Amino acid sequence: MRPCLPPPLLLGLVLAGAAHTVGSLPRLCDVLRVLRQEQDQCLHELSRERKGDLGPEPPGPGCGGLWDNMSCWPSSAPGQTVEVECPGFLRMLTSRNGSLFRNCTEDGWSEIFPRPDLACGVNVNDSSDEKRHVFLLKLKVMYTVGYSSSLVMLLVALSILCAFRKLHCTRNYIHMHLFVSFILRALSNFIKDAVLFSSDDISYCDAHRVGCKLVMIFFQYCIMANYAWLLVEGLYLHTLLVVSFFSERKCLQGFVALGWGSPAIFVTSWAITKHFLEDVGCWDINANASIWWVIRGPVILSILINFIFFINILRILMRKLRTQETRGNEMDHYKRLAKSTLLLIPLFGIHYIIFAFSPEDAMEVQLFFELALGSFQGLVVAVLYCFLNGEVQLEVRKKWRQWHLQEFPLRPTALHSSFSNGTSGPTHSMKASPLEQSRGTYRTSVI
Repeated sequence: MRPCLPPPLLLGLVLAGAAHTVGSLPRLCDVLRVLRQEQDQCLHELSRERKGDLGPEPPGPGCGGLWDNMSCWPSSAPGQTVEVECPGFLRMLTSRNGSLFRNCTEDGWSEIFPRPDLACGVNVNDSSDEKRHVFLLKLKVMYTVGYSSSLVMLLVALSILCAFRKLHCTRNYIHMHLFVSFILRALSNFIKDAVLFSSDDISYCDAHRVGCKLVMIFFQYCIMANYAWLLVEGLYLHTLLVVSFFSERKCLQGFVALGWGSPAIFVTSWAITKHFLEDVGCWDINANASIWWVIRGPVILSILINFIFFINILRILMRKLRTQETRGNEMDHYKRLAKSTLLLIPLFGIHYIIFAFSPEDAMEVQLFFELALGSFQGLVVAVLYCFLNGEVQLEVRKKWRQWHLQEFPLRPTALHSSFSNGTSGPTHSMKASPLEQSRGTYRTSVI
């Protein structure tokens, strides 16, 4: 039987469910589960009491044991005042210990005093929870829009890089893996929200508990894989500048192992530790900081390494730009490389280090940077690594011209050009593409 909740407390529980995305309060589903456990325990004790297992029978004119959908009241004699602790589900929300009282009269139980919201620290008139709820709803809308737009642009960018064989090289292979990691990160967020917040019914929570944990494992893996491939991007760029000759094919195999293999190791370790030491709810609450650092530590370490790569890359670029040997096209190459490096700062998630050790007061700012702005990170990656890439633009233009000539071979402009220039018209148009191709090579982007 699903327990009924008093109306004044239902709003507090709903707000608690919304605030769970911050990680500071339990999910409504977990709160209801605790309330059901307390109800079952109370009914069991009252049943034993009626059978005489816990002592003598209560006096006839007294007050019988009672479960009032919130607290368990034992049998009492008339004229006594019974004290019970605040319900466990309220202590989950407020972390405050308090007491509730009832008088046993000749007519039965009196009303509870003081009011449960006052005694247990649940301020139903506090507007800060409502403001926080509104902020979280707006934040959810923002990161939903961000992940949706990123997902569409990443799919288009990945299709372009896969479609053109001339774009298949080690650098673009790494970009493709990075695109896939961002796509998985967006999809895992949508799946997580659908599983965690689609329903708060207790039967739903019990039926989907194993599946919910698997979703959280998949979600954590996608997050770690995304940071791992950002690290691979920084490592590859750093290797290009530091190492003169290296086998890109062998390096690509190592990058794939680092990008997809290392997150699996850490997430598996986290899941095993979580199962034996903190098997609570859907594994979406990280109450034990030491267990959470199994995942959080490698993520912060990868961002720190990327930051070191960035500083070293800038140092190398500045040194080479000052030398007299880099002239002409090579000089332009290093300038474009320096520009690309600067654009990698937001992509490496450097802001995560700033808020990794932030106090609770800065939680909303941290959420805004990590969720709202971070959700558009895939969109920025797709634009920088595909749509603004000179090689990609050149191949797309060439393909467009070939398709356009096949579809419309006798355009009026082409006929007019052939009549005015004689037979040299078509020859001239055929010779234009190699010239553009040679010019386009100077616009090839490093990223």
